[in-house]
Amino acid sequence: MTDHRITAYGARPDDDCTDAIERAVRACELTGGRVVIPDGVFVTGPIRLRSNVELHLSAGATLRFRTDPSAYPIVRTRWQGIECFSHSPLIYAYDEVNVAVTGTGTLDGAAGVDNWWADTKPVDDWNLLLRMVCDDVPVEDRVFAPGHGFRPSFVQPYSCRRVRIEDVRIVNAPMWVVHPVFCSDVLIRGITVDSLGPNNDGCNPDSCSDVVISGCSFDTGDDCIAIKSGRDADGRRSGRPSENIVIESCRFGTGHGALTIGSETSGGVRNIHARDLHITGPAVDHALRIKTNSDRGGLIEHITLHDTVVESVTTSAVLIDTHHAEPTGTHHPAVRNITLSNLQVQVAPRTLEIRDTPESPVHGVNFR
Repeated sequence: MTDHRITAYGARPDDDCTDAIERAVRACELTGGRVVIPDGVFVTGPIRLRSNVELHLSAGATLRFRTDPSAYPIVRTRWQGIECFSHSPLIYAYDEVNVAVTGTGTLDGAAGVDNWWADTKPVDDWNLLLRMVCDDVPVEDRVFAPGHGFRPSFVQPYSCRRVRIEDVRIVNAPMWVVHPVFCSDVLIRGITVDSLGPNNDGCNPDSCSDVVISGCSFDTGDDCIAIKSGRDADGRRSGRPSENIVIESCRFGTGHGALTIGSETSGGVRNIHARDLHITGPAVDHALRIKTNSDRGGLIEHITLHDTVVESVTTSAVLIDTHHAEPTGTHHPAVRNITLSNLQVQVAPRTLEIRDTPESPVHGVNFR
């Protein structure tokens, strides 16, 4: 494997290294190999990975991202379950094969209340996007010009195969942290997410298949792991489920749900197997949270949670809710075949809470 150190392409600590990193990626793309961030603090704009390129951070490296939205070009993305063209994720790959982000260094999104977190959901742009979906506007025409649009995800491989994200520490994300969309063969292993901002979900497989999340640690401002498959009509249009996902040996310290499914579940979620999870609390609301509603629709089935220790949660250890957020739609979801075994709950106001409706009853919850 060939290493391409960004300093060989003109990068210097504390300077803007966007162009140097892009040159290193292009050189690496020709033969395959690693773009190496050496020890030190390097500043960059968005990074676009290509096939057979691994972005590797050495142990003493910090890659700090610019917070000026104008630095981030408009690309195809998915924002809260709806496809559109908006600001590029900080690290992005589109329709690539064999891409990776590795190493024990730090990725710092530098997000805060004076930049990305200042306007969490621009009302006019969000309402426009919802109207576009209602009017069947093609995705290619849902374009938000620079200065508009939405906070980007931190790491987003989109329509990629063979994705690996391993060992890195990720802090201060603008939005969702690790957010693969329409991907297959995804390994997320050993990462540490410490990002307490608004909507800072830790890891969101979104309409993805064949995913392993292993040995990770999460302290987040929203859900820690949240499995999704598109929102409302746009999720039903694409019709891509999240399926065949294994989650194992992870730690959860802060967040709404340790393992959440939803609420964007319109494409369906199935075959999710979680084991050896440790909820250390006390700042986690739920160990397992399933949330959907009649706006979303979709089928959620074959969910298993084994060998999990819950030291403390603030509400219900397990919450299954088919009436989340007071919906008004007619696309009633189905939730069935949930298996919980060797679930050890030490402190919780409730162990199991089910909120369902006559139109969307929960079927087949099994304790073993």
